[in-house]
Amino acid sequence: VHIAILASILSLIIYWLIRDSHRVRNLSGKHVFITGCDAGLGNSLAKWLDKRGFCVIAACSTVKGGQELQSCSSLSLKTVELNLADPNSIARAVVFVTEETAGKGLFGLVSNAEGTAPVAPTDWLRIEDFHSALDVGLLGLIEIALKLLPLLKKAEGRVVNLINAKGLMAFVGGGYSLSKWGTEAFSDTLRREMQHFGVKVSIVEHSYFTAGVVTSDVIERDLLRLWNRLTPEIRDSYGEKYFVE
Repeated sequence: VHIAILASILSLIIYWLIRDSHRVRNLSGKHVFITGCDAGLGNSLAKWLDKRGFCVIAACSTVKGGQELQSCSSLSLKTVELNLADPNSIARAVVFVTEETAGKGLFGLVSNAEGTAPVAPTDWLRIEDFHSALDVGLLGLIEIALKLLPLLKKAEGRVVNLINAKGLMAFVGGGYSLSKWGTEAFSDTLRREMQHFGVKVSIVEHSYFTAGVVTSDVIERDLLRLWNRLTPEIRDSYGEKYFVE
């Protein structure tokens, strides 16, 4: 029994030593670019990394979001406006990050991309309903990663893709779950390819985050909007009873 206890304590000590050896040292001068920082998880992460001493570059979808984040952060935190559905906006953000890192490379890219998508049966939807989620939550995430890979390789940095775990349960139609499954596949492929360059790629699957929870009122409003635009043939195939229930 005593030997087992001593072995357990020794194992814990070894684990702590290994864990501590992997902690990032000398945080000053290390740049981390985070998308989706207006509110929620991206916003909280930007503030936390800023307090830890990283040089945070926070991408916000609105000027107001950037101003509010800067007002409660250090002077070293920089913000840039970014619309992941707009290639021109992505290009401008990449130029901004390149200038801010000043030849040092990018230590970290954290993608917190959340595209909006209506929750409804698949044949209630149009192709633009899929684009509303995929353009931001998958294609925008991929494009920003591709354009920042040279900076990440230069710093032997890391890519962290944040994925809401509820998107991995494909129980409704639309592009939301597609974007999450697609991000998983992209991350797994990129991880193997970037290993040669010393770039780490991780996925963090998180649960609901209070600031980003979609309310039942929003879901009901979307359902009503989609129901009202259905062709008579599709509406009749479901019937009024289906919609009410």
